[in-house]
Amino acid sequence: MLLLNCDLGESYGSWKMGSDAQAMPHIDQANIACGFHGGDPLVMKNTLALAKQHGVMVGAHPGYPDLVGFGRRSMDCSADEIIAMVNYQVSAIDGMAKIQDIDLAYVKPHGALYNDMMAKQPVRAAIMQALSEYHRPLRLMLQATPEANQHREEADELGIELWFEAFADRCYDDDGKLLARSKPDAVHTSEKMLDQVRQICQQGTVTSISGHTLNLAPDTLCVHGDNEAGVAAIVEIRNIIHQ
Repeated sequence: MLLLNCDLGESYGSWKMGSDAQAMPHIDQANIACGFHGGDPLVMKNTLALAKQHGVMVGAHPGYPDLVGFGRRSMDCSADEIIAMVNYQVSAIDGMAKIQDIDLAYVKPHGALYNDMMAKQPVRAAIMQALSEYHRPLRLMLQATPEANQHREEADELGIELWFEAFADRCYDDDGKLLARSKPDAVHTSEKMLDQVRQICQQGTVTSISGHTLNLAPDTLCVHGDNEAGVAAIVEIRNIIHQ
């Protein structure tokens, strides 16, 4: 059965992002921002407490150091910089979680760092290297694509376990990647989102922007916490998953 994950804890100071309290009771996995693209110490603390209250698995959601752009702008970073920034952020949320007796379970990069991980092998290699250097095992969550076997082989070389995810509310390009948010119809309407969830659950596939069927076979399904339609439909999405 698919797990349901959501990007949460992305508010910062007086700036609010997402509907954490509405989403948390209905998900299995919370990807919590670590301060670089969103989130601050108090937001991290409160989001972890909310996850613990609802028995939700917790993962780190590290991104590029880009608060102004919400981590959605790619940065030309060296492998050493990526390794350091990932481990810095993972260590922060892991330490905050330990204070509340919560075990961090996995890492899911955010925004442009996630997109670069999927599109650029050196970035993906650096992120995997960061996890392999961490003091205890953590799974890596990345997008389910036709290249899943290649990504699994890369991870196996470093002893990293993977969770492959699909997206409930995002349109897919013909190559299996997410359609860029700058393009029309990149984020689904509620009706299209629920249709895509049914297709993923029943067939393990999605239909691309040009009508191609893509085989994904994901382990977990993402609903974005900053997508009001997704959060509003999260109970219905969960019901579809558990049918």
